[in-house]
Amino acid sequence: MELRHLRYFLAVAEEGHFGRAAERLNIVPPALSMQIKALEEELGGPLFTRTSRKVVLTEAGRLLQVEAQRTLEQAENARLAVQRSMRGESGRVRIGFAGNAVFSGKLTQDMRAFRNAYPDAELVAREVAPLLQADAILSGQLDIGYTPEHSLLYAPGLLSEKVGLWSRLVAIADDHPLAEQPYLTVDMLADEPIIFYDSHSADEPLYTALTQILGHAPKIAHRTSSTLSVLTLAAAGQGLALVPEPLQNIAIPGLVYRPLDAPELSANLMLISRKRDNSGAVQAYLAIARENA
Repeated sequence: MELRHLRYFLAVAEEGHFGRAAERLNIVPPALSMQIKALEEELGGPLFTRTSRKVVLTEAGRLLQVEAQRTLEQAENARLAVQRSMRGESGRVRIGFAGNAVFSGKLTQDMRAFRNAYPDAELVAREVAPLLQADAILSGQLDIGYTPEHSLLYAPGLLSEKVGLWSRLVAIADDHPLAEQPYLTVDMLADEPIIFYDSHSADEPLYTALTQILGHAPKIAHRTSSTLSVLTLAAAGQGLALVPEPLQNIAIPGLVYRPLDAPELSANLMLISRKRDNSGAVQAYLAIARENA
């Protein structure tokens, strides 16, 4: 039994006449009669009592009328639900974020814009370490990631797009001698211990660039796993931290920020996603995030 058979059946039931039903369906009456006859044969009995002037539903026909209406309504609801999902109007977007995504306001800006455009879609956001986001997206645990650039972002199947770029500041304890300087240069940091983000080398581009500028590897004071840990250690005088400019919005007692004259050490924010197999909601979110970049 096909949905079109049910539509034909309901048209005849509602019109009470094959000719009028055929006109409504934009088919010829003989074709309609053949379709109804085929349906009756499939079900094993008559659905209509036919007279010269009209057709009347049998008891089985009345039962089918109720079920056919319900089935077609469910089919229509399913069609609309799928179309809404494909347009991004429903569904779920799972987001992983780190660092500048929050402090720059980029993440909240994108999420607000998406919520305003697609209020029925679900957003799930959680903090995920930069080096874990790529695998989580490729394995289907996340749909979108916000992360600083690192080597794992160029894995096959992953799409990486730059959506933010900022200068770096030096986060430093307020009683450190360099805190008296209005701005700092890389040469001033040559002998200073540096605090790097993430024990798994998420700061590898910064480390490599700093090594090239200094002509030697920087002194590593600590490697830690969170932005707050980096800033806390710097405030405690355990080393200096080279942080993206948006982090100066975080006020920590005993910590000050100083501009760094080193444009080659700029910090970026990457938007990452799967190259294929994204839902309509994910595609809609990506479109908004790109527009806001």
